Amino acid sequence: MAIYLTKESKVLVQGMTGGEGMKHTRRMLAAGTDVVGGVNPRKAGRTVDFDDRAVPVFGSVYEGIEETGADVTVVFVPPAFAKTAVIEAADAGIGLAVVITEGIPVHDSVAFTAYAQSKGTRIIGPNCPGLITPGQSNAGIIPADITKPGRIGLVSKSGTLTYQLMYELRDIGFSSCVGIGGDPVVGTTHIDCLAAFEADPDTELIVMIGEIGGDAEERAAAYIRDHVTKPVVGYIAGFTAPEGRTMGHAGAIVSGSSGTARAKKEALEAAGVQVGGTPTETAQLVLARLDTERAGTDPNGTDPNGTDPN
Repeated sequence: MAIYLTKESKVLVQGMTGGEGMKHTRRMLAAGTDVVGGVNPRKAGRTVDFDDRAVPVFGSVYEGIEETGADVTVVFVPPAFAKTAVIEAADAGIGLAVVITEGIPVHDSVAFTAYAQSKGTRIIGPNCPGLITPGQSNAGIIPADITKPGRIGLVSKSGTLTYQLMYELRDIGFSSCVGIGGDPVVGTTHIDCLAAFEADPDTELIVMIGEIGGDAEERAAAYIRDHVTKPVVGYIAGFTAPEGRTMGHAGAIVSGSSGTARAKKEALEAAGVQVGGTPTETAQLVLARLDTERAGTDPNGTDPNGTDPN
């Protein structure tokens, strides 16, 4: 019941010895994540004690992979060093790099996402909360104690809304939750996650959270229409954003009618996605849709073949 991250994942933390790295490494370990090492060339050879676990510090990602078999790295380095950190991880052959850092220059993000793709490394982020497979592993800053394992897949641009939907649907639980980040350039898109959840036999329903700006949600709507058979429920942040003003993430740029919350909602609904007006209403739509799916009816009260069940 997972995409991208499982209990078998072995995680390195680039920037583990910094303040944020230390704090969130401790939280990841508490969530059951197999953190096998940190990376800091100036502190190589040391160990850092986290309660009952001593985590070694390596001089490079390559050394960490060679010593531990790590296949995931979480990047907590400052913006000026993020490009170098991700390129180092890709050169070392890491399979997944979760880039938490915000404030990375767009030209750096363009460079390292393209480079990572050429090396076969998947990037989550940048400027993201990371991803969690509840009960198995947590790579990033998502709180691990607000939900449980279940059969909902969640992909979101917004960290805060990721947490809220996880909490609102905590009684149902999640297969995986992926915060892709809201910058203009991200390594993993809504479409990537939709495809992964569609292929995951243990994900029953997908929740997709978007926001104003760009056309990622419209492109995701087209993909859902043509390729996704599982029910999808959506939410778009930004309906109350003042006209003509950039809001929230760096990617939330609206030009004319393109990128507005209304345009995104209409595109998703045309693809068969139910879209909530608030996070709470979105959670209610998820619960109602699960009830109808499990009862063998569609949201309009008919069976899957369109006949009246009565």
